[in-house]
Amino acid sequence: MRSDEIKRFPQRAPARAMLRATGMTEGDLDKPLIAVVGSPSDVTPCNLHLSALAEQVKLGIRDAGGTPVEAHTIVVSDGISMGTPGMRSSLISRDWITDSIELFVRGHSLDGLVVLCGCDKTIPAAAMAMARLDLPGAVLYGGSIMPGRWRGKDVTIQDVFEGVGACAAGKMSEQDLKELEGAACPGAGACGGQFTANTMATALAFLGLAPFPATDIPAVDPSKPAAARDVGRLAMEMVKRGETARQLLTAEAFENAIAAVMLTGGSTNAVLHLLAIAREAQVPLSLEDFDRISTITPVLADLKPGGRFAAPDMTRAGGLRLVAQRLLQAGRLHRTRTVAGTDLHEEANAAKETPDQPVLRRWEEPLSPSGGIAILRGSLAPDGAVVKLVGHDRRLHSGPARVFNDEPAAFAALKAGKIQAGDVVVIRHVGPAGAPGMPEMLGVTAALMGAGLGESVALITDGRFSGATHGFMVGHVAPEAARGGPIALIADGDIITINVARRALDVDADLEARRANWTAPAPTETHGVYAKYAKLVGSASEGAPTG
Repeated sequence: MRSDEIKRFPQRAPARAMLRATGMTEGDLDKPLIAVVGSPSDVTPCNLHLSALAEQVKLGIRDAGGTPVEAHTIVVSDGISMGTPGMRSSLISRDWITDSIELFVRGHSLDGLVVLCGCDKTIPAAAMAMARLDLPGAVLYGGSIMPGRWRGKDVTIQDVFEGVGACAAGKMSEQDLKELEGAACPGAGACGGQFTANTMATALAFLGLAPFPATDIPAVDPSKPAAARDVGRLAMEMVKRGETARQLLTAEAFENAIAAVMLTGGSTNAVLHLLAIAREAQVPLSLEDFDRISTITPVLADLKPGGRFAAPDMTRAGGLRLVAQRLLQAGRLHRTRTVAGTDLHEEANAAKETPDQPVLRRWEEPLSPSGGIAILRGSLAPDGAVVKLVGHDRRLHSGPARVFNDEPAAFAALKAGKIQAGDVVVIRHVGPAGAPGMPEMLGVTAALMGAGLGESVALITDGRFSGATHGFMVGHVAPEAARGGPIALIADGDIITINVARRALDVDADLEARRANWTAPAPTETHGVYAKYAKLVGSASEGAPTG
């Protein structure tokens, strides 16, 4: 066992003495030591319940002949930090969490791991750590929150963000907004649409790292603890088979994950995170792979933010196995392996579709004939940009630029009525290095929708978007402004054209003439983790890697 490095007798008797002080018996030390790493916190409903689930995972590991060793890492809540300086910490935390899991597991020579995750960045971080360490193990997603109920309809956190814009535009009273705030999030679980958390949970199931049944179950469902216990057992079965994460993370598995994201209308953040996971797994993956798969994959799931239903509705309709079945029916599902010892064709064939369910359509009646994401290039994004196509029918927009160097300035202009129909809002210097941390723009995008400008205004940024964003929004523009990308050279009034059919993002301006007068901005952070990240981070077009 790998863990013999810290527990072989008699050489490691001192380490054994310390381990026995934690309650381990001599029998426990004879078994594989399995890391159980979570990010429990009472700062966010997404991770509120992970400690209780970790106890069940540990029971499953013991049931299957292993010894669990628990540790905690952090979470930065996207929904809470959104629109504040703290939002810059979110993407940074993805790599920090990955690093911390690596340090814990390698520092103690552990034999395998189970990672529990909930909020957005904890999910790709779990997969990145699994890929980097290449050990046996599994990922347990804490599950979706249930929708709230407000005035007779289901609501999610998306409705609250859009309510802020509606309130600012005089279309909702402050009292109504306060009532909505109190109803939208009824308990534990990650944000309830096909936002980033549920998108990445979908991706991890199709990558094979997270078991389908446990991933589907909402956070507060009574069957979640038993599913957590099963995940502990599955991790031990991986140990016994000698099967490791990279054996699951093949190029075909990434194609399956991308197809599932496109079919369900998932978050643009999936592009960033799957590129980063593939890099850790040493699997070639590029922006063109996303565009290629999106072009031939329709959107079938009528899920928020662009659709009508929340994630628990998808579970009731038939869940992720039904998504797999739809892909299999079209010959679009590779027979890749899963942590459960099954392959994706078996998972698809086990699907049980609820009769007359309205959530996941059939191939012959798609919500959109192609996937929910497209990759654009052009004079504004020579290294690529990502546009979300779910929840609207717009594929072409040309209009004057309204340029802002941060999100608060754009939000203030919107609140003051200075954003007009036809404008292209440009928010720059918010990329991975420039912010640093590539914050999400949900505050502005939701406010545009709430103010009634969602159908007439476009937005481009070298930052990124929440999975709850919808509208004609282009993010991940690369190269970013801080590193001299063309977006740094745009001026108010320049005519910007977004043409999805041509996969083009262009500006009508002589940018090279302006470059002679451009100088790189001074770093906004000079010490600490933000400064370190700004120096290390790569382009969004490569997944914003730091190693």
